[in-house]
Amino acid sequence: MAFIWLLSSKPSDAILNFGFTFEDFLKESLHLVEFGILFGLIILAFWTLGKSGYRYQVSAAVIAILYGLLDEIHQYFVPYRSATLIDFIKDTIGVLVLFYILRHYEKKEDSRLSRVINEVKDFLSQ
Repeated sequence: MAFIWLLSSKPSDAILNFGFTFEDFLKESLHLVEFGILFGLIILAFWTLGKSGYRYQVSAAVIAILYGLLDEIHQYFVPYRSATLIDFIKDTIGVLVLFYILRHYEKKEDSRLSRVINEVKDFLSQ
């Protein structure tokens, strides 16, 4: 969370500047990636506390999404930054994509990803 806060405190061109259209694509994609990662880290924190299941996955998603909203509000007050609804939507989509992947693969016993998810969960909850 601190890393996201730090990056959102800087003017948008101070973070990455590639000088061609790939820059825009990368910056916009980072919203999805960074908030998906944030959701994943919150899930790992819950697993470390021995908390797993749908209720905790929803809680982690809500925490990550609310942090996305807080980040946009924060950016409203940072010079040369702007708070946009579309950025908040991208943050939310990043969380929901990982939420879906976790829900989908956690239940599949025949998938390699499912086995990894369950092994990590079991290891962290010991």
